[in-house]
Amino acid sequence: MSPLKKVILIFLLFSACLYISLPIKKPARINNNLKLGLDLAGGSQLVFEADTSKISSDKKNSSLESLRNVIERRVNLFGISEPNVQTSNFQGKDRIVVELPGINDTKEAQALIGRVAQLVFATGSAILIPTNLTGADLAESSVTFDQNTGKPAVSLTFTKEGGDKFAKITGENIGKPVAIVLDNEVVSAPNVQEKIIGGTAQITGSFTLDEAKKLSIQLNAGALPVPVKVVEERTIGATLGAESISKSIIAGLVGLGMVMLFMIISYGKLGLVADIGLIVFGVITLALYKLIPVVLTLPGIAGFLLSVGMAVDSNILIFERFKEEKNKHSTVSDALEVSFGRAWDSIRDANVATLLTAFILANPLDWNFLHTSGPVRGFAITLALGITISLFTGIIVSRNLLRLFIKEKKHD
Repeated sequence: MSPLKKVILIFLLFSACLYISLPIKKPARINNNLKLGLDLAGGSQLVFEADTSKISSDKKNSSLESLRNVIERRVNLFGISEPNVQTSNFQGKDRIVVELPGINDTKEAQALIGRVAQLVFATGSAILIPTNLTGADLAESSVTFDQNTGKPAVSLTFTKEGGDKFAKITGENIGKPVAIVLDNEVVSAPNVQEKIIGGTAQITGSFTLDEAKKLSIQLNAGALPVPVKVVEERTIGATLGAESISKSIIAGLVGLGMVMLFMIISYGKLGLVADIGLIVFGVITLALYKLIPVVLTLPGIAGFLLSVGMAVDSNILIFERFKEEKNKHSTVSDALEVSFGRAWDSIRDANVATLLTAFILANPLDWNFLHTSGPVRGFAITLALGITISLFTGIIVSRNLLRLFIKEKKHD
């Protein structure tokens, strides 16, 4: 593919990411807001008391840990990243403390954590007859969109046994309705057109996107291993004042401007191309923060700012190599290609080392001998994401811009 075509594709990607990044009204399926952590936007704190009276002492710790894991899984499915879920003991009572960044409706969060959706499939028209296919046969639930109406829906994937049950039920009810009953309420009753194999189904209706997400979470969550009750709930204000946040943003913009100015002063037109790559880096990063979504805390912002400085590292290595190579080759383009090739080993090694460090800090496998601090994980995630995108902009974007705009020039 020619450099021109590659630059056009890069421009299209940049335009799509810019559309996502800008704070303008978008379709419901596109997240329009950045999610901020407890330190920047506040959130909710819920304290649950666990009833462990019927659990033997030797199994209490494992039961509480299982309870903590189930609750953490639920709040993560709720679209929350970096929740703080921990066990505690207060005056002989076992408790689970849950801090949810960005969630100000404590009643909503409380209902979600403590509720399990009861899903049943039923046949019949006038009188519904429950089948043996229930939520217990569900392997996974996810939010999707109805191909016919474009409205949010919930996709169901059954276990192998559940898929066999579903195939049998639909095979025996061709031309008849099969009702999907959730918490004793019929949410959908589509007519069966043919026997459905493959173990998948879809719940459609007049769902909003948030309602579809909540339903999917409830279906995925499973039962709590220990009964719980809420003993305290409160809204947490942002731990950092608006002035601190404003100063952090200003510092970031000043730092970005200084990096861009340094590149132009040091490398002229080459530096200008690197600055364009840096702008592309920023727009793509912001778009991914919204799409994933990434919950931004102050340490997370620090990780992003650090990745901004590292985003130009590859360009500096390439341009410094170019200074050495330009007098050894007959054309500028040849010198650039050789510079890219010879700088790649250093670029790869430096970024791989940083990514390994970010992996250890993020601790995605929850190794016990490493920390599980939410803010540190936030720093690691934004840093790793920034490094990955910087490799793309430094090697792909800048390289193809230089190939397109640097004219052939013979040296004496």
